[in-house]
Amino acid sequence: MKPSLFSRSGLKNTPHSAPLTASLDVEGGTSASTMERSLKNVLVVSFGFLLLFTAYGGLQNLQSSLYSEHGLGVATLSSLYSAVLLSSLFLPPILIKRYGCKWTIAGSMGLYVAFSLGNFHANWYTLIPTSILLGLGAAPLWSAQSTYLTVMGNSHAVKVGKLGKDVVNHYFGIFFLIFQSSGVWGNLISSLVFGQTPTQEAIPEEQLVLCGASDCLMATAATNSTQRPSQELIYMLLGIYTGSGVLAILLIAMFLEPLEDNQQKSEGEKRSSPPFWSTLLSTFRLFRDKRLCLLILLPLYSGLQQGFLSGEYTRSYVTCALGIQFVGYVMICFAATTSLCSLLYGKISQYTGRTALYLLGAATHLSCIIALLLWHPRSSQMAVFFLLPGLWGLSDAVWQTQNNALYGILFEKSKEAAFANYRLGEALGFVIAFGYSPFLCISTKLYILAGVLSLTMVAYGVVEYLESRDTGKALAEGETSHAEEGEVQTEM
Repeated sequence: MKPSLFSRSGLKNTPHSAPLTASLDVEGGTSASTMERSLKNVLVVSFGFLLLFTAYGGLQNLQSSLYSEHGLGVATLSSLYSAVLLSSLFLPPILIKRYGCKWTIAGSMGLYVAFSLGNFHANWYTLIPTSILLGLGAAPLWSAQSTYLTVMGNSHAVKVGKLGKDVVNHYFGIFFLIFQSSGVWGNLISSLVFGQTPTQEAIPEEQLVLCGASDCLMATAATNSTQRPSQELIYMLLGIYTGSGVLAILLIAMFLEPLEDNQQKSEGEKRSSPPFWSTLLSTFRLFRDKRLCLLILLPLYSGLQQGFLSGEYTRSYVTCALGIQFVGYVMICFAATTSLCSLLYGKISQYTGRTALYLLGAATHLSCIIALLLWHPRSSQMAVFFLLPGLWGLSDAVWQTQNNALYGILFEKSKEAAFANYRLGEALGFVIAFGYSPFLCISTKLYILAGVLSLTMVAYGVVEYLESRDTGKALAEGETSHAEEGEVQTEM
């Protein structure tokens, strides 16, 4: 309507129209420039994590297979996630406030590279210390990444007049599209390198009976399907992974823009930095928020389900029935589905809302759990081995994108502490999954997953109810205040 009003009033032909048009052009150009700058930084973070986790993801999946002697591989993973637990409690808020998101990400990536180097001469004195270092860097790395994308998304939303949650969801969707594809490349590299190992013998029928949910307390017999690759092939793979990690650090250090002070801090925070112990205990203090206490089940379940897929499904279903040479290809299917769905969810969440996506993820995961309980895997059912990880990835994309966005939106004023708590819960899920792995049957682990998933969705529903109630109260108070102002003006 404004152009027609300008035309009828004659403003279109006045000298004042030129400055007006110029200002609009400048504003539009500034908005486009801001969008390009924000998107560039999101892509830098995303590709940095892609390079890093192409190396780490593939290496993590091989720990228990490469270093099975005396349980070294399992001990390495247990040490790693125990260190993540400790790190989540203390380090993220301190490091992010002191060094900023950019250098926290770059420094933490260096600890991941140290773990790759430790694998060149794998023993108890190299793997355990480097896995602890990696674990200490994991929580600051992910907390800084989540904080960076949340701050960048909210800042861009203010400048272009969009809802912050929509932009944040979109940014996390882009990130996880690129990041989750690291599972494709990491597993593809390991499959191609180790594919040069001599062909293994067929798996006997006696072992197939004990595969799947029937696997109880590692009942499956060891076969030459778990044959160790040659040392030359292991060194080749480690060299590729280490180079990928170094490239990730260089990408972040050279091209990622640090957050401006006015983006990350309020004016009050600029004047005085919080005391050391205040920052240190911020992670614990956030538990006074009942929403966080309820939501802690979300990352806990995320860690449990990832631990089950990478540990139990790959061993008791894939390796048991097909052989270890198929593990990489099956995990590629999972990673590709998670990657594509992450982008999709980031785009459609503004139309469907996050509740619909959470329900989709929960229903799909529950269906997969039931299928795994009933299925008796056989090599003739090749499509099923790939279908189930694909469906699992469809659900995993919900937890990865929506959990991060939800924490960023609900705890906007305490983002560092909130994301530290998120990594704490996820690490706890991994520790529990790896901890009870040698002691419980596969069927029992599936029942545990189903139970935790049910409790998680109930807790999430309570949080959504509390949020909608508080929003309704705020709107009602705003309408009442507006009505009172109208009455005062009428009286005057």
